[in-house]
Amino acid sequence: MHDALTLAWHQYRLERRMFWRNPSAAFFNFLLPLLFLALFGAIFSGSQKDLNVIVPGIAGMSIMSTTFSALAMNLTFLREQGVLKRMRGTPLPEGSYLLGVFGNAVTNACIQLTIVVVAGKVFFSIDWPKDWIELVVYLFGGVVCLASLGVAWSHVIPNFDAAPAYTNIVFLPVIFISGVFYDVGNAPRFLRDIAQVLPLTHIIDGLSGAMVTGRSLADTWSGLIIVAVWAALGIVFAVRGFRWDARRSD
Repeated sequence: MHDALTLAWHQYRLERRMFWRNPSAAFFNFLLPLLFLALFGAIFSGSQKDLNVIVPGIAGMSIMSTTFSALAMNLTFLREQGVLKRMRGTPLPEGSYLLGVFGNAVTNACIQLTIVVVAGKVFFSIDWPKDWIELVVYLFGGVVCLASLGVAWSHVIPNFDAAPAYTNIVFLPVIFISGVFYDVGNAPRFLRDIAQVLPLTHIIDGLSGAMVTGRSLADTWSGLIIVAVWAALGIVFAVRGFRWDARRSD
């Protein structure tokens, strides 16, 4: 067990070095959500009420981009390029490799959330989180849920050329329906009903409670259950459908 964790740590360090050597990955994981934050922050600079919605929304979107989108695309690339197959043939335990990859996504989500929290305090007059425990719980729950769904979704993607389209066909509608850029309570009824089923809506609500409104975990526990249900489904499909080999072209 100790050896497996040590190998996972070495793989995690390798994943971090590889991440920073890929400027495009750093851009889409860090700069893109911050560009949205700057853009909408400038648009709603005169309305603190709107800023209180935008900042937690961007925080939730950041978690989704660093987990769901990143893992769906990266695992598809590694699978189709034969990297996963070669890794499976090495002495490195499969669990250690996957733990290192997952740890890299968790780190990116933590860094991104920290940047958004600091930006909210410095530029948008939002105080430091009122409930740090709730913030950590929803960060962890969101990472596990969206990361597992990203791995599961990578099984659907036929090849890496199709990965951006397959990823964005989920990512873009979800961030708009879930209230990243507006208060989902003001949306039409049918959109509110859809939003209540999606995990990102409740992740944003939990982050908003921790960062803005002061609502505690006792007030948002029902949303946490929905996130947990999606996480359980994601884990099941991620494990059952995982393949180390590329799809056959014939």
